[in-house]
Amino acid sequence: MSNDQKLPIVSVKWQKSLYENIEIDTSNPPAVFKMQLFSLTGVPPERQKIMGFKGGLLKDDADWDAVGIKDGMKVTMMGTADKVPEAPTAAQTFVEDLPEEEQDVTGMSKYGAGLENLGNTCYMNSTVQCLYAVPELRESLASVTASPNEPGAALASAARNLFVRMEKAGQAVPPTQFLICLRRMFPQFDQTNREGAHMQQDAEECWGALLTALKAQTPEIQKLFGVSTRAVLKCEELEGENVESMTINEVELMLKCNITSDVNHLGEGLALGFRGDREKTSETLGRSANFRGVAQIQALPPYLTVQMVRFFYKADVQQKAKILRKVTFPMLLDLFDFCTDDLKMELKAPRLAFKEAEDAKVGLSQKRQKLDSAANITTTTTIPASTKNSEADGDIEMVDNIAQYAGALTGRYELIGVLTHKGRSADSGHYVSWVKQNDGQWVQFDDDTMILRKEEEVLALSGGGDWHMAYLLLFKAQRCPMDIAETVAAAAVAAEKKEEAPAAAGGS
Repeated sequence: MSNDQKLPIVSVKWQKSLYENIEIDTSNPPAVFKMQLFSLTGVPPERQKIMGFKGGLLKDDADWDAVGIKDGMKVTMMGTADKVPEAPTAAQTFVEDLPEEEQDVTGMSKYGAGLENLGNTCYMNSTVQCLYAVPELRESLASVTASPNEPGAALASAARNLFVRMEKAGQAVPPTQFLICLRRMFPQFDQTNREGAHMQQDAEECWGALLTALKAQTPEIQKLFGVSTRAVLKCEELEGENVESMTINEVELMLKCNITSDVNHLGEGLALGFRGDREKTSETLGRSANFRGVAQIQALPPYLTVQMVRFFYKADVQQKAKILRKVTFPMLLDLFDFCTDDLKMELKAPRLAFKEAEDAKVGLSQKRQKLDSAANITTTTTIPASTKNSEADGDIEMVDNIAQYAGALTGRYELIGVLTHKGRSADSGHYVSWVKQNDGQWVQFDDDTMILRKEEEVLALSGGGDWHMAYLLLFKAQRCPMDIAETVAAAAVAAEKKEEAPAAAGGS
């Protein structure tokens, strides 16, 4: 269809609702039109029966001219929308009585559902599985309003509907509508080879494109993943009194772990990623010059994404080559040393409060003056130590003050997702996701296959060979427990009783 040709607009009647002004791009097959209706009504395309066109029910691959598409047409759709899962009733339901798509024959449905590979779509499937592990992301999409003519809204709506299906399905889900929306908004994922088959794509590009699209639909995306950094850059050509510097504030949805021959651990690669050279206009020189500096984190997000920069463009073969070097990563990442001084001061008290709660849980000393960090708490944090003579009074004041840190960030992040790549090029090979569940169990999602994994198997994804190796890491912020005051208070009372018991026995 030429750019100046008007797209036909139709109305669709479904049940008691009438959806008007739906624009149809006839350069796409009817399957895309059904996806639009899915976004509006929640009726999956496989259940849609669309009547009003020539030839009977509208087929996914029908020719628009053959079915007599006209501007201003009114058609009718029949079909039932996906329902929100309801609480189980008292009546017992047997697996064989459920619809086939809801039968959980493997017992793995409590961990979600696999995703069918629709032809080199493992890059997309692994991305979706990792992001499914962020419940706040799924909740933020609930308020997105579908629009048949807005690709971003359609993609967000398709993501929401896919997440809902994954949550309640007992078997692997075909992400057809989501894939159609993704390719509609980002045509690079619709590339085909000479045989007409869709090509493999880069999972990092899919991850970044998806979050960028969703960020335009809901502000929660930046709140959930945005890392606020501040970089102070200095002009390399000016020194002494003539030194020129500039401050750049940015919000990134993903940090980078650069990999060189000297990088052996995630922390070393992150340090390289925070260093940077930029060409900027120098007011002193009156021309462009190279500025160099180091960025620091000035605000932390609830979730952190890190890219292991394993691919680089190799000109002689015209493809992205892979760096196979082994780079280890931890189950608990501490970003404290990468923060600005102001943020470090904010984090000190919650970190000490978290340690206090952990010590209380394992029965260690409950009195602040007996902790190794007692001096730091007294002098450098906002958790004041007691100035009263009574040790009991000191304990009470400690509990009263520690309550303010319930839910506070500590600067540490727990690993909850790993997207891996197996192969030698980003645009080939195979992508898989490994996701930590709420009960602590790791599950590998290899498209439609789900496999239980151990923590040591996840840590072995550090590279160094042709096995699956980490490409994207997803971390969740460690927070002080919400019941931190109650936990510490209960432990303090127990410790006090334990000290009183020998004294009472000696007195008798």
